[in-house]
Amino acid sequence: MTDPPNSEVEERAIEERAIKERRARGPGVGGPGVGGAGVAESGREAGVVAPRTERAVRGALAAALVLEALVVLLVPRTIAQFGDGLVGWKLAVLLVLAGLLVVASGMLRRPGGIQAGTALQLALIGCGFLTAAMFVLGAVFAGIWYFLLTVRRDLLGTALFR
Repeated sequence: MTDPPNSEVEERAIEERAIKERRARGPGVGGPGVGGAGVAESGREAGVVAPRTERAVRGALAAALVLEALVVLLVPRTIAQFGDGLVGWKLAVLLVLAGLLVVASGMLRRPGGIQAGTALQLALIGCGFLTAAMFVLGAVFAGIWYFLLTVRRDLLGTALFR
């Protein structure tokens, strides 16, 4: 058996060294050396992200948006009990926001989906002017959205809002 030419041996050594460095750099899911940004599930490195990971992250973001839509649909009951009550424009704003949240959950696979979801987080916080409780709920959901975006960045190695 003959050894492969030096160039192949050197290539393998360089590749193995690069993989060890990336794993040590971690932290991916489960700590250093397990997963990490840009590591495909097969263990190969080359900037290729496993499609299952991308779909899972997108599903979590979509679930958060749909949950927000359900919460927004519960707000009119609260608004009706305080202040001027539930006037037509307040109901219209909440129904449109709930609809946009559901549409944005379906848009997440498109290029502007993350930005649309982020903009709707600001709109949700803005609903605090309808009832003060929405400032708190909007901040909670914005925090969840930010957390999911950071998880997405760590797993996929993408920019935070891209």
